[in-house]
Amino acid sequence: MPGNRALNAANRAQQDEFYTQLSDIENELRHYTAHFKDKVVLCNCDDPRKSNFFHYFAYNFERLELKRLITTCYKNQDADLFSSYSSDKAISLTYNGDKNGNRIPDPEEIGIRELEGDGDFRSAECIELLKQADIVVTNPPFSLFREYVAQLIEYDKKFLIIGNQNAISYSDIFSLLKQNRMWIGYKFGDMSFRIPDHYPPKTTRYWVDENGKKWRSMGNICWFTNLDIDKRHEELILYKQYNPNEYPKYDNYDAINIGTVAEIPFDYFGEMGVPVTFLGKHCPTQFEIIGKMTTTTIDEDNFGYPFINNKRIYARIIIKRKQP
Repeated sequence: MPGNRALNAANRAQQDEFYTQLSDIENELRHYTAHFKDKVVLCNCDDPRKSNFFHYFAYNFERLELKRLITTCYKNQDADLFSSYSSDKAISLTYNGDKNGNRIPDPEEIGIRELEGDGDFRSAECIELLKQADIVVTNPPFSLFREYVAQLIEYDKKFLIIGNQNAISYSDIFSLLKQNRMWIGYKFGDMSFRIPDHYPPKTTRYWVDENGKKWRSMGNICWFTNLDIDKRHEELILYKQYNPNEYPKYDNYDAINIGTVAEIPFDYFGEMGVPVTFLGKHCPTQFEIIGKMTTTTIDEDNFGYPFINNKRIYARIIIKRKQP
């Protein structure tokens, strides 16, 4: 029934909290240092009192030469980061840098404001904060990922956000990747996240560390961004020569199959089907993204599956080599 579907969606959203490790933030952000000078950074899906995103930017404020740091959280007045959204209010924190010379974000240097609403990134007051920002950096709810990205695009914001690789197949997200309006950052693979203590084991897979804290490892995580990075300009070194016996064509699409990214031939300029992992190494001056393999999709937000000799293989993205 429609009512049950809405309730299930709400329950899934409540179990959509994944809290990012500081080490993962540091490992990715070290590639973007030049982008932050004199910029206002917004982290609008984080409890600013506990968030590792706030920690990173506050403690690196002077090194990055930031102009301002703004963070907000959703319905959390509890001192515990992992509350279960029982509060009616949310807060925003603003940090303008060190004032007493100790290069530490002291409590008296941080402006705290209680929000009128629940801190949802779609609310009017949170949108006003978004308008003030130059760059948005956070880990948004995976279940609201496409809506979150749409808002960033609508307000023409630079961003660096964590997402599930499954989002690549969404029609609107893939369109942005194809148009080079968004691309994959450096990390493309496994990451581990803290999850709230109240998550039930029957609906969320997790493991417990020696301190009794719950963690979840996810092997299909990546960073999405529209900040230019060196990686985008590093062309793949291609060493294999095209041989039709090694590169069969699909039964249901006029393109050759590429087993792994390393097997892309250097002398073939027709359409090729490559694994989704190619997006983590895509150089827009070397390749053009043609589209998803869509001949057998159930709906527009899924990849279709190619067939070779009537045998289905894994999903593919269609690309074409640009003339050198």
